[in-house]
Amino acid sequence: MRLYIKYFSVHIKSQMQYKTSFFFTTTGQFLVAFATFLSIHFLFDRFDSVGGFYYEEVLICFSVMIMAFSISELIGRGFDRFPMLLGNGGFDRALVRPRNVVFQVLASQVEFSRLGRFVQAVAILVYALPRSGIDWTWDKILTLTLMITCGSVLFFGLFVLYAAFSFFTIEGLEFMNILTDGGREHGRLPFSVYGEGVLKFLTYVVPLALIQYYPLLYLVGREESILYALTPVLALAFLLPCWGFFRFGLRHYKSTGS
Repeated sequence: MRLYIKYFSVHIKSQMQYKTSFFFTTTGQFLVAFATFLSIHFLFDRFDSVGGFYYEEVLICFSVMIMAFSISELIGRGFDRFPMLLGNGGFDRALVRPRNVVFQVLASQVEFSRLGRFVQAVAILVYALPRSGIDWTWDKILTLTLMITCGSVLFFGLFVLYAAFSFFTIEGLEFMNILTDGGREHGRLPFSVYGEGVLKFLTYVVPLALIQYYPLLYLVGREESILYALTPVLALAFLLPCWGFFRFGLRHYKSTGS
């Protein structure tokens, strides 16, 4: 942990060497997320509800997904850029160093510009919470916390899965963006609005609905069972196949010769 903190501070210092670039990149991330927020705002300017959910409830959903994705991308950017390590021979160097390979990939990249999205998500959440009409008892606070933390872990698992495929393809597979960036973008609305088939896929295959739709039902009072509040914890099981596939790819890795 001490070594990771050291890497963390090095990344901060390196990115702050070009403060103007960092500022504009972070601002760009903020504006991208703001454009998504505007799409929600204009949608509810025309309709009172979408799929039975009201404006403030959707804003909670939106902000949770953005916060979870931003945290995972900030920390797990090394896995997102893993194909570059394979292509330029950087992963070969990692294999001969006396440190855990996963740690080296994790510490190779920390993307602080993603804080632009995170700050906006926090601001929207602060706006939506008192206006949502939710009685914020301890169980509702716990549910919201689990949605954000477990959501971050789930998105991180998707980055690990993306990296695992790269062992066999060398180049990154663009279809994985449907689950990472696509999950973030489509997560601005409760997943139930996209139809029963999509909801089942995001429940039983890639469990994004477990950290978004089902706990949201508990938050807004549409479900009273505490099991709905704990579904984000079930989503953590998705890390097991992601990690297993990464280990499988690592055992079958062959250098590109770069």
